[in-house]
Amino acid sequence: MKFTTLTLGALLLAGPTGAGPGPAPAAHTRRPLVIGHAGSGFFHPFNALPPSSLRSINRALSRGADGVEVDVRLSQDSIPVLYHDHTLDSMTDGQGCVSQLPAAALTQLHYRGGWPYDWFQHEQLVTFETLLARLVQEGPFPYLHLDLHEDDACSSGNEARSRALARHLRQLLTRYQVPTDRVLILTNRSSTLRYLRELLPTVPLGLEITDDFEGGFAQLQQLPQVQAAVLHKDDVTPERAARLHALGREVVVFGGRSARAVGRVVAAAPDSYEVDNVRQLRTTLRRQQ
Repeated sequence: MKFTTLTLGALLLAGPTGAGPGPAPAAHTRRPLVIGHAGSGFFHPFNALPPSSLRSINRALSRGADGVEVDVRLSQDSIPVLYHDHTLDSMTDGQGCVSQLPAAALTQLHYRGGWPYDWFQHEQLVTFETLLARLVQEGPFPYLHLDLHEDDACSSGNEARSRALARHLRQLLTRYQVPTDRVLILTNRSSTLRYLRELLPTVPLGLEITDDFEGGFAQLQQLPQVQAAVLHKDDVTPERAARLHALGREVVVFGGRSARAVGRVVAAAPDSYEVDNVRQLRTTLRRQQ
């Protein structure tokens, strides 16, 4: 999402500026961004790679995605790691939750998707820093949507951990000089968005709206520092997207694997597509053109 061309290194020289500027008017002159949702998506018959794993991310980028969305959690020792689910049992050979284990133990875990997926994948959990180091080495930096998962089955409502996650993201984005116009940080928690704006005055932020669109719309009106609304594919409509655009917000839609689902998302005319099937989205967009 292109709001500024400053780097985070320059941003830190300026220091926090409180609430920061309000959202820029939604600009629709550029083409929508194609973002791989959790890389190349979740386990399904056409994808044997775990969500937010390195190979999954690489696959999305190799298939023409402008960038990727990844799920970020905080380990027991306050290191951001990439993992989606609430428990480790659901997708790895580990037990418990990300919040219960140090990063050194988490990165030894292997993903488990069951038969037949594990014939084709041997991925392990990685830290967010591992991803940044890889992306910096591979050329032009892709767009990066960071979906903050602040709660898990073992820890919820912990404001201190949410703030620690935000601070560590700031440190890593600064260390690797990630351009702010290539980042979107999103969460469903208003307090975290306000804190992120204090830490990162020019990094685009997104509010994830789930289940209750009208409630989320009202919440977004109280967050002038947030530039984007993030909706699930089943919750977006052309009418809702138009209302969000009229509010001066960009629209990001996540999900979509089949041709039908992807076509429905495209019809809503969002600013960014976070899809589980980059090839299908590219095909749909070519047919429209």
